[in-house]
Amino acid sequence: MPTTRSSQAHQQNVRHPGKLPESIVKTVFSPKMLVALLMGFSCGLPLLLTISVLQAWMKEAGIDLTVIGLMALVGLPYTVKFLWAPFLDRFTLPFLGRRRGWLLAAQLLLVISIIALALTDPVTHPAMVAAAALAVTFFSASQDIVVDAYRREDLSDAELGLGSSLYINGYRVGMLLASGGGLIMADHMSFPAVYVIMATCMLPGIVTTILAPEPIAAEGKPGSLREAVIQPLVEYFSRSGSVWILAFILLYKIGDTMASTMTTPFYLDIGFSKTEIGTVVKLFGFWATVAGGLAGGVLMIRLGINRSLWIFGILQSLSTAFFAVLARVGHHIGALSSVIAFENLSSGLGTAAFVAFMASITNKKFTATQYALLSSLMGVPRVFASAPTGFLAKHFGWEAFFIFCSLVAIPGMLLLLRFAPWHLQRH
Repeated sequence: MPTTRSSQAHQQNVRHPGKLPESIVKTVFSPKMLVALLMGFSCGLPLLLTISVLQAWMKEAGIDLTVIGLMALVGLPYTVKFLWAPFLDRFTLPFLGRRRGWLLAAQLLLVISIIALALTDPVTHPAMVAAAALAVTFFSASQDIVVDAYRREDLSDAELGLGSSLYINGYRVGMLLASGGGLIMADHMSFPAVYVIMATCMLPGIVTTILAPEPIAAEGKPGSLREAVIQPLVEYFSRSGSVWILAFILLYKIGDTMASTMTTPFYLDIGFSKTEIGTVVKLFGFWATVAGGLAGGVLMIRLGINRSLWIFGILQSLSTAFFAVLARVGHHIGALSSVIAFENLSSGLGTAAFVAFMASITNKKFTATQYALLSSLMGVPRVFASAPTGFLAKHFGWEAFFIFCSLVAIPGMLLLLRFAPWHLQRH
């Protein structure tokens, strides 16, 4: 069966992982990588404004916990963004081009929505808060769709691994600014003022969109909305091993996801204070994750995406098992720091390879739609596989629970044999 240009290029990249089109240093500091980093920051910033920051605002305002819990539903656009992704693939606005036009529109409307959220009152107008928060998540998800498509079309296959890791790290910096920075600022000013400041922090992303070049759509674009909706699915499922790849996307990080869901109760249960958790797990752990993402991007230039998935996946599984060791050691800051460093470093490596792989298998003609579908699917384990983790930890005990989470990663790794073996055969 003939393969698409994108999959052929991906296979060629994996077969010759050590062949570089330019030096690593030149690639790292190229304008394309700076664009990927800044666009990642712009995408990560809005995410927690409707989760942790909004929850803190509502809690401080005395809103009932049931209502605060229901506000989580405003995050629905992130999980169904594939529904309007075909529209963004099919149509082009009359300014800046197919990708940057939609991106600028989404960013400007996102800024307006954040400011609108700042002008609401959780006590007197909770419905308006919900409506404004829903607008924030909708335009934020729309921004994600276009940025993912832009990155895939702007970067070559050789640059995709590093570009994806820089995007992820920019995303994490944006999240840290919104959650950590936002909550710290809320101790010294009102929440509406915090939201206005966060809206202004979208400026670097807007400037990046205006100044960045429009990627060349070498594969063209859908000729009709019907083609934009149906053809991405037809094209994807016509490939050999397409169903196995979907299963892989569901399973590759499932063990890591399940374990991370219960880590905070675990830390508290074995005697760590909230200050120790905040210092070691959140602050120190954040930089370990960033280091892992950067290292993953550089290593993928040499290893290729397929080999990176193998190596980083094994490290990811081992790091989960080390939580079982921490359960036996108990309260020990040195042990906690070591486990967090290894876990966050390997998680950063694995995520960088995972995101680069998903981008590499999309057809550039339907980039926005196919990537939105795959990334939405990636979030399914976070909801469903995480649900029974409390029950498992309670009945297995912490050591057995983390060992189980480590072993759960094996099926996802074995699926690599189907479509991404260590030595990919020539076709």
